[in-house]
Amino acid sequence: IDYYQLLAVSQHASVVEIKAAYHQALLQSHPDKKYTRHANSTSASVDISLIKEAYLTLSSPESRMRHDGVLRERKGRFAGSRPAQIVSLEEFENPTEHSTCNPTQAYTYPCRCGGTYKITTDDMERGHHLVGCVSCSEVIWVGYEVVEDEE
Repeated sequence: IDYYQLLAVSQHASVVEIKAAYHQALLQSHPDKKYTRHANSTSASVDISLIKEAYLTLSSPESRMRHDGVLRERKGRFAGSRPAQIVSLEEFENPTEHSTCNPTQAYTYPCRCGGTYKITTDDMERGHHLVGCVSCSEVIWVGYEVVEDEE
């Protein structure tokens, strides 16, 4: 989740601007205000705990740097790439299908060049959908849903 978008501030916003946006988002998401003039607003349906998490992350220099790094990584991977096709994860081969859940467990799919696309469980947990071929510059979008572990 991009906390800057959630709070509707730029990545260069000061802590004061972030705090003001935080208060505005809380007001718009307040249960008493939800069904009034902000009923059609997307921010009206945002969970208050998520707004608080965004504020705490962006108001702390260390947390903000980590968040910025995650955003850069997400945008940097295949930035500007247009996927050649959309492929469901069900079409990928999983050679370790019956083993325990491993963060580096890899799913593979053949590329038309003879190479393979590879996505790991860790990639999916981070929300990565664009996957590049290991042999050429082709990129595909992998369709899947992240399922939370029940504890």
